[in-house]
Amino acid sequence: MSLWNESFRIAAYCRGHERNTQIRPFRIEIPQADLDDLRDRLTRTRWPAVAPGAGWFRGVPLAYLKELADYWTHGFDWRAQEARLNEIPQYVTTIGDKDIHFVHVRSPEPGALPMILTHGWPSSPIEFRDVIGPLTDPKAHGGDSADAFHVVIPSLPGYGFSNTGQQEGWGNIFHVAQTWAELMKRLGYERYAVQGTDVGAGVAGLLGMVAADRVAGVYLTGLGAGAPFGPPIELDDLNEADRARAERFNLL
Repeated sequence: MSLWNESFRIAAYCRGHERNTQIRPFRIEIPQADLDDLRDRLTRTRWPAVAPGAGWFRGVPLAYLKELADYWTHGFDWRAQEARLNEIPQYVTTIGDKDIHFVHVRSPEPGALPMILTHGWPSSPIEFRDVIGPLTDPKAHGGDSADAFHVVIPSLPGYGFSNTGQQEGWGNIFHVAQTWAELMKRLGYERYAVQGTDVGAGVAGLLGMVAADRVAGVYLTGLGAGAPFGPPIELDDLNEADRARAERFNLL
């Protein structure tokens, strides 16, 4: 199966499902009941007994963990953070029957080059929060307007609000790269730059292969994770042992 055939297996699902191809605005709105439940569970924590002087030798010291739990219970203001995060334009679109969450900030510069950035593990698009302004509006940050980008920052599947549940196939970063190619096409970007770090670097490197005719350049900060990747393996003509291994790979 060719790279593009597999890529558009995802897109084919969307044909005839208009809602799936729509870009929908997204706001973070965690129910108060969930916050109350977290606070209640933290308050009811049953703390273990520890040997005196154990320190970090046997894991997180109890005193440190209690202090952290107390901060989450009484000190951390989620609503303030939620409002801060909602200042960033966020969207969701359905690809392969699962919602993909992403940040999308267009530059005021008409000649800006689109760029998709992919975070690492364990993280989220918020790791790029402080560079969104300089990338989209470099002139306002003392830079050159010629260096402006339209910025797209997806949440990796299974991270944050890109919840894939138990759907198979999302452990394969090749699949993620195909999804990013579909996302950029859906946003109308025919030519774009790619950046990634950690696991995102693996996705970014593969995106340069999956969409070679659209990717203007790839910039990696950190090596990609050594996760399995590649298009699904054809099962025809394989012996029993190889077929079993190929089927396991195809489920990643």
